[in-house]
Amino acid sequence: MFEFELPERFRRYVPLAVWVILAFVILAIPLKIIGYGYLPGDDALRHCAKAVSGKPWPEIIVAGPAFKLDHNLGWHAILGFIHRATGWGAEGMVVFCVTGLFILANVALWPWLKRPEAWLAALLAAMVVSDLPQRLLLGRPFAISITALMVILFVAQSARPERKHFIGFALLICAATLFHGVWYLWLLPVAAFLFAGQFRWALLVAGAWLAGTAAAALLTLHPQLYLSQALTLALNGVGKHATNRTEVSELQPFGGDILAVIIVGALVALRWFTKANPVSWARNPAFWLVCGCWMLGFRVSRFWEDWGWPALLVLMVTEVEFLLVAKFAADSTRRLLLTLILAAAAFFAVTSDLHSRYTGNLTWQFLSVAEHPELDGWMPETGGVLYSADMGIFYQTFFKNPDGDWRYILGYDPVLMPADDFATYNRIQWNNGDAKAYAPWVDKMKPADRLVIRGNGDEKPNLPQLEWKYGVSGIWIGRTPRAAFPLQSIPR
Repeated sequence: MFEFELPERFRRYVPLAVWVILAFVILAIPLKIIGYGYLPGDDALRHCAKAVSGKPWPEIIVAGPAFKLDHNLGWHAILGFIHRATGWGAEGMVVFCVTGLFILANVALWPWLKRPEAWLAALLAAMVVSDLPQRLLLGRPFAISITALMVILFVAQSARPERKHFIGFALLICAATLFHGVWYLWLLPVAAFLFAGQFRWALLVAGAWLAGTAAAALLTLHPQLYLSQALTLALNGVGKHATNRTEVSELQPFGGDILAVIIVGALVALRWFTKANPVSWARNPAFWLVCGCWMLGFRVSRFWEDWGWPALLVLMVTEVEFLLVAKFAADSTRRLLLTLILAAAAFFAVTSDLHSRYTGNLTWQFLSVAEHPELDGWMPETGGVLYSADMGIFYQTFFKNPDGDWRYILGYDPVLMPADDFATYNRIQWNNGDAKAYAPWVDKMKPADRLVIRGNGDEKPNLPQLEWKYGVSGIWIGRTPRAAFPLQSIPR
């Protein structure tokens, strides 16, 4: 099969056909996954619900004094504009985020690909041994930071530093900072360039980081607050917890990702056998970023997931491209057949519904009177607070009730809470959800408030101070007891 060659007059179209196949796969993947009825489990829901609600965060969550400014200000401005222009609801906005950000993260790299089939090979390998492609389908703005990082690493491998690169990098970092907010982590690629001995590139990237961060901060109209608050919340996120167990999952440490280490070893072997890539990894900032973020991942896994794995993806593409250029002529039929095989494998791997990763949400039951009329009277009332120690309750309930006129004690990050409420939340987590740990919240609940706890239908929470309703499958709703309606005296 691989010895067969197309006639000469058709072979000149092989490079174009390879690009068409890549474009088709990148478009088909998110459409297939959305076709399952997929909804991400976390931040995409609250981003889109906020855009639909049009409300600032202080009207959505009960926030402590450290939270004063939306740290995804640019992203919410974009989503709000799209919502107003299209009239899409929260679900339509989620579809846009999932498909749009996945396509952006892939297409933005195409100008620097010498062999686009190498990207399919890297995407396939990443999906087999990690969850990076799946993370790019979460519809969250960290995909913009990942895209900016990979573009910078690709450009630095294929060009000499010039003024146009400074301007382009500054714009990329500005967008990442304005949409994602983590301006301080751009020190990681700067350090990687320094370790690689690429001092001119290091100076250029550092300057672009300073310029892009300053521009993003100025666009918020609150530059000092925007930058300082992001750093404060990051430090609180890892510093206010007594153990890793009570931190949000992405701030917990990882176990070393041994499969990624095997990938690196395989790339080393590939270099040794083919001798195709003359550039030492010691001069490649992507390699140093992989090493540094792998070590930092033992403290916080997101160092590896959001910065280390994208750098490894760039490293894989670079090495595979050298192999393909050496072994496959640009117009050969063998190249076209290999691309078709890689495209099919990548599509099936990324869209595989392994362990219901794309259909698990189909069994969710939302706290919504529109979907469950029997919840009338059991949702928080005007001005009330929904108490819960489960962030999933916030994401799903806010997603289905963007116009709800109540607030959530726990939003998308526990460190945003007032100090006393964070102490209660931490106690609940520490005691694995024991009912007695909820006592401080129960004591201050008002008639408009509700307490929501997950549990089986035959296990009513052991909090007799409240009356309870088994709202939807797996969720109990508690409220303060309603006094019997007093008999009105008949006037004489």
